[in-house]
Amino acid sequence: MRDVAASAGVSFKTVSRVVNQEAGVSAALVDRVTAAVNDLGYQPDDRARNLRSGDTRTKSIGFVQVDAANPFFSSIFRGLEDVARAHDCLVLSGSSDRDPDREDALISNFIARRVDGLVLASSAHASPAVEVEMARGTPVVFVDRTPRGLSADVVRSDHRGGARQATEHLLTHGHRDIAYLGRDAAIFTSELRRMGFEDAMTAAGVSPRSDLIIEGLLGQDEAELVASRLLAMPSPPSAIFSAQNFITMGVVRALHLAGRQHDIAQVGFDDVEFADLLEPGISVVPQRPREIGRLAGERLFARLAGTNLKIEEQLITSEILRRGSGEITPQGDPS
Repeated sequence: MRDVAASAGVSFKTVSRVVNQEAGVSAALVDRVTAAVNDLGYQPDDRARNLRSGDTRTKSIGFVQVDAANPFFSSIFRGLEDVARAHDCLVLSGSSDRDPDREDALISNFIARRVDGLVLASSAHASPAVEVEMARGTPVVFVDRTPRGLSADVVRSDHRGGARQATEHLLTHGHRDIAYLGRDAAIFTSELRRMGFEDAMTAAGVSPRSDLIIEGLLGQDEAELVASRLLAMPSPPSAIFSAQNFITMGVVRALHLAGRQHDIAQVGFDDVEFADLLEPGISVVPQRPREIGRLAGERLFARLAGTNLKIEEQLITSEILRRGSGEITPQGDPS
């Protein structure tokens, strides 16, 4: 700032008043200082300003997501960013790839940068670093899943209820041989979706076929391969519940390659891009990730404001989107 003052031919105090947007400075002086700032490439140092004012906040929050390439998590980020921007706050983000060590490293990195709060799409374990930081008073909100062994604010979809709704929809259209394709059952969200599937089957008095329950799928390519094998069985399923968006995409591809998209019903958990443009359109139980991010952000900033709130788990529900694939009957005729 002293260099700016010398370049503009004004006092240090005048520069300070201009960069802090204080009143009482003439337009001509503002222009001179602004021109000097631009010429010198001056950037305000918020850390130094906070030290002088006694404010220890960095105006930044950390978001640990599972995979930035997954539209679900990128949408959560956008919802969180919408709220953070309104509070003049920056969101720092990194992907854990479901690796607990990578997740711990990201959390430790954010803490070292003294972020004001954390939003975590955490793995099943409760990171010791998070527990220590929460004990220090740093607000933490979990999204998408509830951490085991840790009491904290959570904003997530109703995974169990949504999976039950999807399965009930297929049962209502006459299906009994329903395949379940999901990720690793040890993952919190996958466990709840499998439970929702079983809830619906049990309530309908239908015993799921063990050969149609496939878990541990890692992505679209593996889901396509498994779905193709199911379609080639002597007694294939009449319907498929794909319990994750990338799995849904793999199943769709397998059905179209086999020419079976009009006689095998499918409902997915979470929406996929262009699902409404396919023939038939893909029926899904959508999640509302941007809403999850928004609510998580509002919760975090309420904590930062010192609002006295009880720890809460907010469940976001959705209604099934009927686009055609989930309304196919076992005989292949639309209901």
